[in-house]
Amino acid sequence: MNKKYMKIPKAPKKTFALTKFNDTRIDPYYWLRERENPEVIRYLEEENEYFNTQTQSYKPMEKRLFEEMKARIKQEDASVPVYENGYYYQTKYLKGKEYPIYSRRKTLQSQEEIIFDENEMAEGHAYYKLTGIEISPDNRLAVFGQDTTGRRQYTLQIKNLETGELLPDRIENTTGSAIWANDNQTLFYTKKDPETLRAFRIYKHIIGDNPVNDQLIYEEKDETFDVFVTKSKSNHYLYIASFSTLTTEYRYLEADNPNGEFKVFAPRKRGVEYNLFHRGKHFFILTNKDNATNFKLMQTTTGKTNMAHWQEYISHRPDVMLEDVDVFADFMVLQERQKGLNKLRIISHKDDFYLQFDEETYNVYMAYNPEMQVQEFRYIYNSMTTPASVFSFNIQTRRKTLLKEQEVPDGKFDKNNYQSKRIWVTARDGKKIPVSMVWHKKTDITKPNPLLLYAYGAYGITVDPGFSTTRLSLLDRGFIFAIAHVRGGEYLGRPWYEEGKLMKKKNTFNDFIDVAKNLIDQQYTSPSQLYAMGGSAGGLLMGAVINVAPQLFKGVVAQVPFVDVLTTMLDDSIPLTTGEYDEWGNPNQKEYYDYIKSYSPYDNIKAKQYPNLLVTTGLHDSQVQYWEPAKWVAKLRDLKTDDNLLLLHTDMDSGHGGASGRFKSLKDTARDYAFLINLQEKNNQL
Repeated sequence: MNKKYMKIPKAPKKTFALTKFNDTRIDPYYWLRERENPEVIRYLEEENEYFNTQTQSYKPMEKRLFEEMKARIKQEDASVPVYENGYYYQTKYLKGKEYPIYSRRKTLQSQEEIIFDENEMAEGHAYYKLTGIEISPDNRLAVFGQDTTGRRQYTLQIKNLETGELLPDRIENTTGSAIWANDNQTLFYTKKDPETLRAFRIYKHIIGDNPVNDQLIYEEKDETFDVFVTKSKSNHYLYIASFSTLTTEYRYLEADNPNGEFKVFAPRKRGVEYNLFHRGKHFFILTNKDNATNFKLMQTTTGKTNMAHWQEYISHRPDVMLEDVDVFADFMVLQERQKGLNKLRIISHKDDFYLQFDEETYNVYMAYNPEMQVQEFRYIYNSMTTPASVFSFNIQTRRKTLLKEQEVPDGKFDKNNYQSKRIWVTARDGKKIPVSMVWHKKTDITKPNPLLLYAYGAYGITVDPGFSTTRLSLLDRGFIFAIAHVRGGEYLGRPWYEEGKLMKKKNTFNDFIDVAKNLIDQQYTSPSQLYAMGGSAGGLLMGAVINVAPQLFKGVVAQVPFVDVLTTMLDDSIPLTTGEYDEWGNPNQKEYYDYIKSYSPYDNIKAKQYPNLLVTTGLHDSQVQYWEPAKWVAKLRDLKTDDNLLLLHTDMDSGHGGASGRFKSLKDTARDYAFLINLQEKNNQL
């Protein structure tokens, strides 16, 4: 048989009943969660083979896209050197190499010292991730984390930077980061629960000791909380932070006293979040305390940390979201968001002013600024038409200096060839939904064009209108790219997030559908040329939307989609579940059970027509287990009534983030874009 016409994969049905509140759901594909079952692996491989045969005709295009995207990456590149504790640190890439090289030097003119060559470390691994590099205060040792599966269970090791040798200390199943006390001998790190992968225990390790003897410093008993350990920018304090979706609690200890006892900074209070910044005799606290929905900044002296002592420093503003703070010895920088746009505000003893940016829609945020005794800080600016640019700003002269602009070295790119704008779409309940758009100026937007609509819409995460070199492959082919800033993110402040979670989650889906309809009504596109894309919680958005309004879209790419929401949220053995109750609701309560069931994509598949679909996953995904997209595709195959493409691609070597390496990851993007472009080319032939 011609492989092009190979038999469509069909997962066997094995009846499995799930009962809650006298409601029984029959899940014929529940068995696909048996990761070690050869039948499961065989099914995933059959789907991969089917994917390969169905995409064979446009593999040359996929290859062209990959080469285009690769050509836009500067092969030999280096970051702007960052000065920290006596050294200039830099990350660089060499021609043809997948991974970065980390180096440092005493002065900008002195010989560089290679700390890590990730290319050498990745040899022999299908997947490799280096993370959490932390240099000891005396600059002699470096702790780092390694993951070789993509499941984000990191092994910590320590390197002697003077000799280049790896110390025998080896700590498994961690978050990948550790913090040095100021004695250069003591590390604090976070262990994960081996089954749920929840970060729940903080340990203390003394260099040279057997890790099995490491002292447990703190265990987070509440399964809705995770923990991490970090250090103040001043290097004076170590912090243990417990956090859930809605609540934060910090413990602190002087970094000079690693054998001391961590003290609670301010006891947790449900619904109160806070973050700490230390300077001199004061702590600054970014918090939503006292119903400061968009957050405010408070301060207290180091000896009086309880909430009763906190005093207001920057008041809450209902129209301005205070997102982040960076504290320096003589000034601080606030990262704010108003009407969706980022702003940087500088406050010193004598000044209080904002940096000015001219584009209609853009993205700006603080760069890494590790030193406190400086008069300059760095920030990064980009937009949908402007590549990422690193600037230095002097607060005394108010002069900004461009240190580096991302190069697009393919010889064809000119940022003046592209145009971006922001529109506002009125949703069904009257809310105004912002939409950021970009296109090539040769595209005639007075008539319908192919358009890719992207969104995420969960956890208060904002998809900012930034620059993308890969996206140029769509824009240069006449696509419009649009980001729908739907509720569930924080583009319009914290209330925007609150309006897209728990019992208001359907606002996220409705916003996306209403934006799609408006883009069609305004003749930017048409149902035969409108495409959608989203990943993880954005993949849930894709699944929910095509159950409700499949007729609006020609094709959809759902990347590692969270589509079996009800079953997953009822299973507290699955990674991330218990920490997500404040986002989706706890379906062990009937109100939430009924609501989640009413939109969960897997539970709402019906016998009807669906758009062309490309679904991707990774076998080792630790955030959205591979079986969710696999089950979803199997059920869609069984029930859908159309002849449109339905493709599942499982990366058998990676996890939630896809392939590792700067070029390997481009292949994932080329695969997704080729799927869309192929659909559009077929549409143009009709």
